[in-house]
Amino acid sequence: MTYLKTPHTTQPQELEPSQGTARAFLLPLIPMSILRCAGAAALSLPLQLYLYELHSPPILISLMTTFAWLGALLGSVVWGILSDRVSRRVLLSILLSLSAATILAFTLLLPPSGVLPVRFLRALVISGFAPITMAIVSGASPEKGRGRNLSYISSSRAVGWMVGAVAAGFVLNSLGFRWTFSIIAFFPLLSLLFVPFLPKTTPTPKRTRLSFRGYLGNTWLRTLYLGVVLRQMATSGTFSLTFVYMASLGISMGSMGLVDSFSYLAQILGLILFGRLADRRGRRMVFLFGFAFSAFVPPILAVAQNAWGMAMGHFALGISFAAVYIGSTAHISDVIPADRHGAMLGLFESTRAVGGITGPVIAGALASVLGFRGMFLVMAGIAAAGFILVLSGTRFAAEAIPNLE
Repeated sequence: MTYLKTPHTTQPQELEPSQGTARAFLLPLIPMSILRCAGAAALSLPLQLYLYELHSPPILISLMTTFAWLGALLGSVVWGILSDRVSRRVLLSILLSLSAATILAFTLLLPPSGVLPVRFLRALVISGFAPITMAIVSGASPEKGRGRNLSYISSSRAVGWMVGAVAAGFVLNSLGFRWTFSIIAFFPLLSLLFVPFLPKTTPTPKRTRLSFRGYLGNTWLRTLYLGVVLRQMATSGTFSLTFVYMASLGISMGSMGLVDSFSYLAQILGLILFGRLADRRGRRMVFLFGFAFSAFVPPILAVAQNAWGMAMGHFALGISFAAVYIGSTAHISDVIPADRHGAMLGLFESTRAVGGITGPVIAGALASVLGFRGMFLVMAGIAAAGFILVLSGTRFAAEAIPNLE
């Protein structure tokens, strides 16, 4: 059995699954993703403003994002590895149930010292959703349609984030913090209703596999993961304080939700577009555009004076994320054997988490010294460094990494 040594495949051609197989998984996964992510998006705004009303300093508010990414760092790889070995339906049921439980904890109106650890625990359990669902879709997709199918599941998450972001400000303004957290907890519970409709999958038999170090011996992957760390450091640092920054500009809570939704609107459009481009023009062109465009996002926010200026920055973030995410995940799925998709896509999420942990800490410290606009410009420089790294380190064609039988 021969593996094709091209930048776009690792699967033996005779074993490639059909588009119909992928769509059988997509039908329940899409509404499940919308509901799950609507709850997650709706949670971000009230949590930031809740700490703001408790007169928490910027560094503490930004630490909430750091704690969330710390949970994602630990959880993504663990859930991803488990998803390659046990039932993915069972795993999704567990993490969605635990997600609802952790959101309900916020209804107790905890002090800042309680908000941070609960935020960490929630991220720890829900961080498995992305690698598990992406692994399901990538493993059921043929190479020529993988980018498109991954874009469907990714864009459904963006739809949920947009709906949640728009609703959060209005619900919070009408009902207050306690009832807002209570309503948000129902979203992951509703998404549980779609788990039984997922087709059953058989865990991959245990075999000799390369270690993470073995896979990261691939120059493309190593450079890509490092570039993702820098890019995520810049964007997470920038957006860990945006709601507070908008409050300082006099933007209302309802308008904040609408501004935030521009990012997810751009993701919906961008993910579909870049998914098709990744299949037709290659993965590298797509993710390089995303890395380059990310460096322009913080300066847009730095010059923003009102809600429209902030909305343009959020829209630019959505476009850059769509290109980086689809180009990168499609490439990883191409060069990694299918029975390791969960683990390696989980590792991809964890590399994003490394940047998510460090970026807000740096941003919070810089904002206290340089102000918001000075912080935005430093974040732009970090994003530019990530682009330069990926541009210089992915010049050569990637080869498929065969599994060890």
